[in-house]
Amino acid sequence: MTTILFELGCEELPPKSLKPLRDALQSSVETQLKEAQIDYQSIKAFAAPRRLAIQIEGIADKQPDRVEQKRGPALKAAYDSEGNPTRAAQGFAQGLGIDVSELITINTDKGDYIGYEQTIHGQAVTELLPAIFQKALDELPIAKRMRSGASREEFVRPVKWLVLMQDDQVIDATIQGLKSDNNTLGHRFHSADKYEITHAKDYESVLETAKVVADFDKRQQIIVEQVNKLASEVNAAPIMPQDLLDEVTALVDLPVALRASFEERFLQVPQEALISTMQADQKYFCLTDNDGKLQPYFIFISNIESKDPSQVISGNEKVVRPRLADAEFFFLQDQKQPLFALTENLKTRVFQDQLGTIWQKSERIAKLSAFIATLLKEQGKDIDVEQATRAGILSKADLASSLVGEFPELQGVAGTYYARLNGEPTAIADSIEEQYLPRFSGDKLPQTPIGICLALADRIDTLVGIFAIDQAPTGSKDPFSLRRSAIGVLRILIENKLPINLIGLVEQAIKNYNADGDNKVAKMGETFTNVIEFINSRYRAMYTEQGVSVDTIQAVQAINPHMPLDFDQRIRAVQAFRELPQAATLAENNKRVANILAKADVEVADSVNADLLNETAEQNLYQAVVTAQQTLNPLLETADYRQILQTLTQLAEPLTEFFDNVMVNTDDAQLKANRLALLKQVRALFLTVADVGELQI
Repeated sequence: MTTILFELGCEELPPKSLKPLRDALQSSVETQLKEAQIDYQSIKAFAAPRRLAIQIEGIADKQPDRVEQKRGPALKAAYDSEGNPTRAAQGFAQGLGIDVSELITINTDKGDYIGYEQTIHGQAVTELLPAIFQKALDELPIAKRMRSGASREEFVRPVKWLVLMQDDQVIDATIQGLKSDNNTLGHRFHSADKYEITHAKDYESVLETAKVVADFDKRQQIIVEQVNKLASEVNAAPIMPQDLLDEVTALVDLPVALRASFEERFLQVPQEALISTMQADQKYFCLTDNDGKLQPYFIFISNIESKDPSQVISGNEKVVRPRLADAEFFFLQDQKQPLFALTENLKTRVFQDQLGTIWQKSERIAKLSAFIATLLKEQGKDIDVEQATRAGILSKADLASSLVGEFPELQGVAGTYYARLNGEPTAIADSIEEQYLPRFSGDKLPQTPIGICLALADRIDTLVGIFAIDQAPTGSKDPFSLRRSAIGVLRILIENKLPINLIGLVEQAIKNYNADGDNKVAKMGETFTNVIEFINSRYRAMYTEQGVSVDTIQAVQAINPHMPLDFDQRIRAVQAFRELPQAATLAENNKRVANILAKADVEVADSVNADLLNETAEQNLYQAVVTAQQTLNPLLETADYRQILQTLTQLAEPLTEFFDNVMVNTDDAQLKANRLALLKQVRALFLTVADVGELQI
């Protein structure tokens, strides 16, 4: 058992790609080692700005030997009646380079065959590794490869050196056009000379001497600890998004965290703008107090141990100041006119060529928002319909602001700030930012009533409009993020427990498009159907992400509920039903009932004639059905689907006995029709919740 070290040195790798490249390299090597049947104890990948490396501990010296069996023609075709080899046997032996006498008989279920077993000796690992590492590099997820100088080799950045060792010996190989040795390079500024690696196990320690922390995770942990320490010194908490942390980790070999500051006057600017420019442009970690309010400090990660850190800090403060001043300028410029005045500019900005301007979209959002607000008010929510209308009109105004023009990610956020400065009611101001929630999977939802109205109205208006012009998503293409919008609608209605029907919302959105006489939604019926089907199709993606089984989703979709909250309640009920001991039997019997009814050659009646029930089993089933019907009525009124399915488990035994003892398709037409009617009632009971026959239990 030995240790293998592979390192590819190059110019600085793309920081956003470094971690994925490391993981992909390790995954590919692991897969290839498994395929080659090479045993090892552990494998570790390293990634720093100028290197990707793999260290394999306890790896076998060679592949295990294996016996390979070659099967030839059938035994009866290989030898004649006198036992002499035929031309078929001779040809098979000749093809293998052996004598006929070395052939064996292979017995199989399909007959006897001639064959040959040969021992394949395993190759030395040192012979296999160069090809394994080269293939792993070739398979890396690199969007665009480049060539350097006269070399024909391609990689994400120009390659500079190659290390490939087994313990203290160099493995002779050429990878990416480079000849292997045992020399690596240290930190570009602190230790630019070559460093000899005397043993593959010494890789990390050698690089630490050379001022390089090669382990990505270790380097990141150092950054986190340093940032937290500096933040605690000013009683603040750092904002450390994982993406930013990964990128900063990929930018430095030797992380040194330093804290700097900026003028407090910049804090009057929306903190989201300041945070955005410091994170995106400068890769800084911003600091907030316990209430989440931005503090006039930031922390940055240097790649050098400076003899005079104050000079580095001062330089970063000078760099960030103009960027913050720009944000301040745009913020103050926008305040020279009220938020509503910005809506005038929306009248010339196109939302979509066939669907009109952003102003027209704002008007539709206002109408649909008012419609939803009315529904919420009828349900007892404390909401002002006029404010919901006003919020819709102002919802897109900040798109014409200078601040959003410079920082597009602040749409909604800027509008909320400006609305507050203009003295708009808090409910209106807060809703402008909330309309964009949720922005991504798992994101928080709008909480205020008007924010909920805007978020729903905006998404449904977009869905209806894009489907009306035949621009529905296809394959992986979804330029208007309609899939995300549909899931957003479902989450808002379900998680906020709003009993609102999708049909009414989509119908109202279609009316709003055609209200101005332009008849933008010409095929109203087709658009309505397509939008409803599209939204319903997103249930599967949403619930499977939550761990709900596909057949549970299909069981509920089979009855096509149009109220998302109702759909969710049915899903939870079916999930609970699956755990009951009678579930498997009832699922199977329901499937059988559905098949019988589907194949019925007569129209099945809704009512059962009790006088025609002459078998004990069918009488028992009928009585169980009647009892269940009476019990279910109050449960249906409260939509207590879980208790409904719990109640219907009482049908498990009588339904099983019915199928065991009663012939449904009897020759007596009256009896047959009556028994079909009884099964129809059984199925109707379960369909009040879901089609449990879809369940695979």
